[in-house]
Amino acid sequence: MQEQIQQIFGSVSEFVWGVPLLILLVGTGIYLTILLRGIQFRKLWHSLWLALIKRKDDGDNPGDISHFQALMTALAATVGTGNIAGVATAIAVGGPGALFWMWITGLFGMATKYAEAVLAVKYRIKDENGEMSGGPMYYLSRGLGIKWLGVLFAIFASIAAFGIGNMVQSNSVADAVQHSFGISVEITGIILAVATGFVILGGIKSIGKVTEILVPVMVVFYMLAALFVVVIHVDQVPFIISLILKEAFTNTAASGGFAGATVMLTIRMGVSRGVFSNESGLGSAPIAAAAAQTKHPVTQAMVSMTQTFIDTIVVCSFTGFAILVSGVLETGQTGVPLTSMAFATALPGNWGGIIISIGIILFAYSTILGWSYYGEKSLEFLLGRKAIKPYRVLFVIAVFIGAVSKLDLVWAFADIMNGLMAIPNLIGLLGLGGIVAAETKNYFADKK
Repeated sequence: MQEQIQQIFGSVSEFVWGVPLLILLVGTGIYLTILLRGIQFRKLWHSLWLALIKRKDDGDNPGDISHFQALMTALAATVGTGNIAGVATAIAVGGPGALFWMWITGLFGMATKYAEAVLAVKYRIKDENGEMSGGPMYYLSRGLGIKWLGVLFAIFASIAAFGIGNMVQSNSVADAVQHSFGISVEITGIILAVATGFVILGGIKSIGKVTEILVPVMVVFYMLAALFVVVIHVDQVPFIISLILKEAFTNTAASGGFAGATVMLTIRMGVSRGVFSNESGLGSAPIAAAAAQTKHPVTQAMVSMTQTFIDTIVVCSFTGFAILVSGVLETGQTGVPLTSMAFATALPGNWGGIIISIGIILFAYSTILGWSYYGEKSLEFLLGRKAIKPYRVLFVIAVFIGAVSKLDLVWAFADIMNGLMAIPNLIGLLGLGGIVAAETKNYFADKK
């Protein structure tokens, strides 16, 4: 019976995440890029300055957390196992050219992320506790005027939060800890549940304070390790760059343990793994953006679009280059083992595997924190503030259950919910694109 359900979920997931949705996700990014006159290219350096150097808005503006904390909360949810396992899978199945299509997805996804944040801040509300609530469920109901679409998004997001944002992540941590350090999954589950509860029971301000420290540390730690691998094999970098560009548009020949790939498979793997990693268009990140202290939607939107740049153009590239320059692609491995092998070529002993395990632990834990807030706000939209405390308790319990359980069905079902989130969100982005363009035009006109 379980195998039959698994097959059904697998088929539905493949349908939901099929070519039509991927085209719609990237197509929306292209449409918004044209509508906003390539804002992700024109304002990239200014956006990075706002996000990473200035970090806070001027004055006493409405919101719960700073620009930087909102960005780090969103990054906490997106920089995860997809940056380690997802990139490796894309390259192992689609070939080196898949990395190019991840870049393309990321670049157009920046415009999508920008539009999501503009709408999230513009249509956010202040609840009875004085905290901000926003995201697709609010701009679908208040902006587009179609409340049932907002309800659908909130249902999908609140379910996905327990799966792909919780139990799947705690399961990855428990496996990594047991494999690398020999600690039982039960002990890991207890520690992880306590660590999660300690943070999320304090709400978004507590999450923001933790992620603004945790996320930069984990990203820099991982990137330095990947950079070391690239430096050791630096003589391969020019060849790898040309290989990525060449095989993005031509079939990849089979060699060693690599089965080869067609151009269509290369594009599909690059786009799907890119979207999975940066979540542009899924509607999750704008929930965090809505909590930011800002006086204008565009200010936070410019900060928010750097999330996709950091996640895909920077972090995913480091993983991809480490794999390709080290020559491990031909081993036939995929996912986490492939990335571990790449790190092992430059690091002595078992340090490659240990670093990857630490990366998975930090990335997965941060994802749990970020998604806890997404699920909380989605459930609040559906049931009101009274649902928040029970939700937080259940979320902590689910962390432990995920660590000690087999999750094949949970993973498949959560993957479906994650994909379904995108459909109402993209309808909102396309329907409200003119509002995003008008807000952007007015903001820069005032600046002049």
